[in-house]
Amino acid sequence: MEKRTKLVHGGTKRSQWGELSEAIFLTQGFAYDSAEQAEARFIQSAPDEFIYARYGNPTVRMFEERIAGLEGTEDAFATASGMAAVNGALMSMLRAGDHVVAARALFGSCLYILEEILPRYGVEVSFVDGADLDQWRAAVQPGTKAVFFESMANPTLELVDIEGVSSIARSVGAKVLIDNVFSTPIYSNAVAQGADVVIYSATKHIDGQGRTLGGVILGSREFIRKTVEPFLKHTGGSMSPFTAWVMLKGLETMDLRVRAQTASAGAIAEALENHPKVRQVRYPGAPSHPQYDLAMRQLGAGGTMVAIDLHGGKEAAFRFLNALEVVLISNNLGDAKSIATHPATTTHQRLTDDQRASLGIGDGLIRLSVGIEDPRDLVADILNALELI
Repeated sequence: MEKRTKLVHGGTKRSQWGELSEAIFLTQGFAYDSAEQAEARFIQSAPDEFIYARYGNPTVRMFEERIAGLEGTEDAFATASGMAAVNGALMSMLRAGDHVVAARALFGSCLYILEEILPRYGVEVSFVDGADLDQWRAAVQPGTKAVFFESMANPTLELVDIEGVSSIARSVGAKVLIDNVFSTPIYSNAVAQGADVVIYSATKHIDGQGRTLGGVILGSREFIRKTVEPFLKHTGGSMSPFTAWVMLKGLETMDLRVRAQTASAGAIAEALENHPKVRQVRYPGAPSHPQYDLAMRQLGAGGTMVAIDLHGGKEAAFRFLNALEVVLISNNLGDAKSIATHPATTTHQRLTDDQRASLGIGDGLIRLSVGIEDPRDLVADILNALELI
């Protein structure tokens, strides 16, 4: 089946009632026919047998199977948030003495896990410029356990060459873990390009309508069930059944939403390309992006995000944000509503000035998550706001 069909039908399980929409199993536990059955299920549950909602649930399982079928992995584990997915994927596989190499261009919470949490437990983390394959080659060591990066960096939209880094990681036996949020499951070919583990904040494009928090870890059945599941079911990071149902509904329309958002993002980037108040437009789908060829090879599209670097720094950025009428100010992304964010004072404010400068996060940088509004209205709103700064 093609992706759009998988998004509607993948993983569906119906009860004896034959419901058309997926059922929500709002239950913490499950009853057994006998004590012997309970004993057997705790020893080894079959795929459609459940014990406790923290361990698994029929609605959650439908979501896991649908997103795994879409991404092309053997299995998936759904989590309470995107950061629960990042933390769960890393913490479940790492031990004291392990070594990880990570791109330094990361979302603030991801950076916190790698800079603060993992070193507390004896994990060594080396940071590199994610776009520089020579730095990856120099940083990995025999015995490096994992490499971790955002396939498209938040908020600078810098891409990492998945095939290139995966080849380097395989040479030392390291697993490749990718935070793939900006690339989206629609354009992702990460598994075919070498990723072992793909992580999404399902809060973003998967729900895509600002309703719930959620995340998912995708990989081999052995990694998901023998490494990730034991860690998360005992530490409590699993997704709720209601959230899983919302995510299933989100998946049904995700292809339509993401492609519409991408088309609008391209129109916005084109409209701003030579604007006198814009220092730089960063959009991977624009030929002016320094990694345009990689974006086309890796994704085939520019995605739903645009970064706008304004002349005039923070003062100009704030005036621009405050002048927007259609586009909302918030720190979420991947939503049906267009959202503008000032990363230097919100999502990446905990970084030092030097860290932000090294990543290209200046005071004039605006991260724009493009929604599904009419692109003519979005372009007009942004151009009007620029005229008022």
